[in-house]
Order: sequence, then C-alpha cells, then structure tokens
Amino acid sequence: MRKIAMLLAVMSGVTGSLCAQETETNPLTISGYAEVYYQQDFHNPQNNSRPGFVYSHNRNNEFSLNLGLIKVNYQKDNVRANLGIGVGSYMNANYAAEPGVLKNVFEANVGFKLSKDHNLWLDAGILPSHIGFESAIGADCFTLTRSMLADNSPYFETGAKLFYGSPNGKWDMALFIMNGWQRIQRVEGNSTPAFGHQLTFRPSDRVTLNSSSFIGNDMPDENRLMRYFHNLYGQFTLSNEFSLTAGFDIGAQQKEKGSSDYNTWYSPVLIAKYSPTERVSIAARGEYYKDKNQVIVVTASENGFQTFGGSLNLDYKIMPNLVWRTEVKTLSSKDNIFIDRDGLQKKGNTLAITSLAVRF
Repeated sequence: MRKIAMLLAVMSGVTGSLCAQETETNPLTISGYAEVYYQQDFHNPQNNSRPGFVYSHNRNNEFSLNLGLIKVNYQKDNVRANLGIGVGSYMNANYAAEPGVLKNVFEANVGFKLSKDHNLWLDAGILPSHIGFESAIGADCFTLTRSMLADNSPYFETGAKLFYGSPNGKWDMALFIMNGWQRIQRVEGNSTPAFGHQLTFRPSDRVTLNSSSFIGNDMPDENRLMRYFHNLYGQFTLSNEFSLTAGFDIGAQQKEKGSSDYNTWYSPVLIAKYSPTERVSIAARGEYYKDKNQVIVVTASENGFQTFGGSLNLDYKIMPNLVWRTEVKTLSSKDNIFIDRDGLQKKGNTLAITSLAVRF
C-alpha cells in the first residue's frame, strides 16, 4: 500500500508539473472587444451621421456598434502573429477604401525575432498605427470619443516594422516602410513606398514620451504630392488619481507636384483624467485643429477647417472588464461647416454620447 501511495504521489506531481508547463507555454490566446453606443448630435442631421472628419463613433440618433473585434494572438519564443476581424461603424468609416473582405481585417501580421540576445523584431502585415496615443479600442483611451487629431491621422498601416527595445525597458525604437497613409492596398497608380519612425522614451514608470513620423506620397505617381508628418505626445501620471496627456500633430504637403511650396496643418490636444475611486474616472479635453488649406479635412469653406473642441467624460467601471461611459462634447469652427436638420450651416456643434464597452 505504501508503494502504491508513493507511485500515485509521483504520478500526481508529474501530471501537475506537465499541466503547469502546458499552461505557461500555451502560445495561442483568443480575445474580444465590443463597444455599443448611442449618440445625439443636437443638430440632428438628416443623414444620421456625424461630420465627415469624424471616423469613430460617427453614427447619430441610433444605437450602433462602434467596434466588435475578435482577435487571435500567437506568441512563441522567436515568432509572433496577430489576426483580428472587426465589424461596426468604425470599420465602415476607416476601411471604406479597401476592397472586399479587407474591409473587415482589423489586424493581420507576423513577426520573428532577429536576435537571441536583444529585443529586436521584424513584423510585417496589417499593423496598428505607430502614430498617436489613441486607438480604436475605446476602453484604452481617456475619453469616449476620439480627438480630431486621432480621427484624422492613421489608425492602421500596412507594411514592415523593424523594432528594438532596450534591455532596461526605457527606450523603444522602430522604423517602418508602408503602403501609404492608412492603407491596406496602395492607391492605384502609386509606386512609391512611405516611411516612418517611432521613438518612445520612459524615464520612469510615470512618464512616457513619444515621437512618430510619416513621409510619403498618397497620390498616383502622376499627381505625386509628398507629405511630411510628425506626431509628438507625452503621458504623465501625476499621482494615483491624476493623469495628463498632451499631444501635438503637424504636417506639410506639397501644393503641386515638384513644388517647393507646402500646405501645412497642425493640432494640439490636452486631456486630463481624475480617478477618485477604482470604479469612477472623469476626463476633460481641450483641442484645436487648423487645416486652412484643407489637406486632411475638406470643408469647401473660406477658411478651411479651423476648429476648437472641448469635452467632459465620465466613466463607471461596472465590472473589471465592463465600463459604462458618457461624454458631452462641443466643437466651434471659424466657418459655418456644421449642418442642422433643416440643412442650415452652423459654426458650432454639440453632442451627448453614452456607451458600453466590454473585453472578453
């Protein structure tokens, strides 16, 4: 009996060890995200859509799915891969130029490690954008809606990324070659790749500083207009309750092919977040976007797109993976660019929006 007991104990230990090892080394994970929202633009436009420069949460006066996402991640010692399939109003707006099933490919990339001793990777495919501090995953952002800066710069990109992370975790560096400005397929008639960089510095666990760029032409070769764009942001945890994010975008694009004259645009944004409890957080945002020559935002107005924005956001975390969010937002433009229910143009625009976001 003693030998049998000893044998069972050994077998139990081996089985437990194998199970633990299998759990620790399982390379495949499946996750999901869904965000449903209802929005009321007080102009209540006939087409039930927000203005054309809004690409996230852009449906009005209806219950809508902003993003429903299923993602598969594979991570082994020297290989990694991601595949994400998405649906919702975010996908409809941002992938409108892509053909067929590509309209629903949120992310699809493969990477492999180039060095045994260093955190050096090469990734290729459809990647999350290296530009900006806001993403399509609303629960990761301080505010419910995206800033004008985020909505009018790439959310995703297609190409190759060479990444290096320093041993102390303070520096991340990456170089990119891409198909264009938020593109899966390159513009027809375009034969020129685009390039970019990302440099991230974390001097402490409370401060993140980031610099990102884009250089390229997003037109057919016969109408080639070089675009130079830079994004800079800083994220600061001031205390356990207060956080601050400051960002600035600036871009320039040739006025004509081969010209040395450029049209420019820029956008600053500041977002402050206060979390008095683990379940409740409040965020306030101030922003401005100036694109007088309408390179990015086309309004057909005398002064182009010159707009101030402000918002106030309240989040309540119902469960660790479920958050209820509410936001009031106002925009004020130099020209009459907002259209009301009767087709009249206004300088100002105000909305209220609420959402439920869940991870699983």
